[in-house]
Amino acid sequence: MVKLGYIGICSDGTKIHIAKYPRKELCEYFGVKHAEKMYVGDEKGLHIGYVIAGRWITVYEIHEWKD
Repeated sequence: MVKLGYIGICSDGTKIHIAKYPRKELCEYFGVKHAEKMYVGDEKGLHIGYVIAGRWITVYEIHEWKD
């Protein structure tokens, strides 16, 4: 599968296209330097996104679609 990039979906529904580096690009988008990792379950669970500037952003990888 070919990875095309990422998409970040903010808690308010905003969608953010991310080319290559999710944490770095999201911090630049919101104009901050700190991002806290967000997990499903606990910190040993699955990393699914970031909390940045008081917003929860879930990050998804985008892959090429094949039938």
